[in-house]
Amino acid sequence: MDLSFVEENKFDKVTYTEIGPEHDGQRLDNFLIRHLKGVPKSRIYNLLRKGEVRINKGRVKPDTRIKEGDVVRIAPVRTAQRGAPAVPGKELKRYLSENVLFEDEGLLIFNKPSGLAVHGGSGVSLGAIEAFRAERPEQRFLELVHRLDRETSGCLMFAKKRSVLLDIQNAMQRNQVKKTYQTLVSGQWPKGKSTVNAPLRKNQLSSGERIVKVDVEGKASVTHFDIAQRFKQATLLDVTLETGRTHQIRVHCQFSGQPIAGDEKYGDKEFNDSMRSLGCRRLFLHAKSLRFKHPLSDQWVVVDAPLPDDLGKVLQKIQ
Repeated sequence: MDLSFVEENKFDKVTYTEIGPEHDGQRLDNFLIRHLKGVPKSRIYNLLRKGEVRINKGRVKPDTRIKEGDVVRIAPVRTAQRGAPAVPGKELKRYLSENVLFEDEGLLIFNKPSGLAVHGGSGVSLGAIEAFRAERPEQRFLELVHRLDRETSGCLMFAKKRSVLLDIQNAMQRNQVKKTYQTLVSGQWPKGKSTVNAPLRKNQLSSGERIVKVDVEGKASVTHFDIAQRFKQATLLDVTLETGRTHQIRVHCQFSGQPIAGDEKYGDKEFNDSMRSLGCRRLFLHAKSLRFKHPLSDQWVVVDAPLPDDLGKVLQKIQ
């Protein structure tokens, strides 16, 4: 992928943008971060402090809610020239088109492959959201509803309307969206252990690596487990989340003494080596299904993502 050429600065003159229905109710600072692609956040907030961004000719604050029909005036912004944004290659384009599990006017649900980040950043130039935006330039609004770890495969939801995004995220906060995962853990999961309720707290190591640990001062975190299949040295589990914390399933499995196969951060090296010999070369964690009431139709929607072939072959070999 050639990123060596530069693109012109699109914001070096006064610009006027009329707000469409897809951004109605959005915070102004969040709108500008998306609209002024390539402009550092610090520069955007500086523009707001100095009154160089106005709505309908009036001064505004970062938390101002924009409305359909508002006209946003943005003063010239000088930015360093940068490489052209990354675009999906031929294989990724094909995967995107062939792995949409559900789509209508409000939502798109994608079967994300392991290894594809949900968004760019931290050394990742292209994530799932950037790839879909590049493939669908006519789509005026497309945002992630939730996130998956880069190594986790399965159901990933995008909103195509701002109202749908807010409704689904509110439903998630009220535990009205059922997210089910499938994972393979070390050893024999106890028959009576159906719930792990252990608060989680994010920590940062001296190396800069982020790690999550069980901590009484952390955020409430609840995970439910059902045994799907037992093997001699491992257990296949169906997992549902009551809360959605970073690395929640991985840490709760580690906390239970039965880490996930292929988990390099929270796993067991001996178990990982054993599973690798059976073809498990990545985190065995798959977002297998979503169940929720659609905010536009008020009908229940159930979407399933089949277990990827690489993980299916591990289960065949482990038997």
